Amino acid sequence: MRDGGLVVGGLTPFTTIDFPGRLAAVVFCQGCPWRCGYCHNPHLHSPRDGERPWGEVLGWLETRRGLLDGLVFSGGEPLLQRGLGAALGNVRARGFATALHTAGIYPERLAAALPLLDWVGFDIKGPFEDYRRITGAGGEAARQSLARLLAAGVDHEIRCTVDSDLLDADALARMARQLAALGVSRLVLQACRRAGQPASVPEPLLAAAAQHLARVETRAA
Repeated sequence: MRDGGLVVGGLTPFTTIDFPGRLAAVVFCQGCPWRCGYCHNPHLHSPRDGERPWGEVLGWLETRRGLLDGLVFSGGEPLLQRGLGAALGNVRARGFATALHTAGIYPERLAAALPLLDWVGFDIKGPFEDYRRITGAGGEAARQSLARLLAAGVDHEIRCTVDSDLLDADALARMARQLAALGVSRLVLQACRRAGQPASVPEPLLAAAAQHLARVETRAA
């Protein structure tokens, strides 16, 4: 449902992993213009009305005072929604920390949101020149967004979901070189959750990224 410009596609009431160091809930924002083949939230692609009003989420959040530290805006792509800035302000006004999961699709909107954020999980899809093959759109917006995030000094994590059908060792090496050139030192590689994919990031891919970055870690997506 649309409420105050924010379309909410779902709510996870408690997480210990989506906002490092904080106990949080996750709001899933409806809508994403990209079509990554491994996406595990395809039901959020359409920008149609979501499942609950944003005002209802805020009312529920009031009951979580003293129990939760923050709220994560995930998706979908939260930056698609023009009501995101106001929603971040709503949450901060209630004393909760804010986090954003984004692929950096809209650099200007990310820049506007950064002063209202305590942490950002930034999803890199691959080398910037490969974005069109992976997402259906070019990679320049992601490059600009990442540069703005790094310049802002907001606490963050850079991560990449590794689909071995889309990313090989050469692609991981090219991506890692690009990230290092922008000033990234730590990267988290997430194994793709899809039938036929390995349960962990293959060692050759991990090694390819580690050649260019000081810290490369792995986890399940």
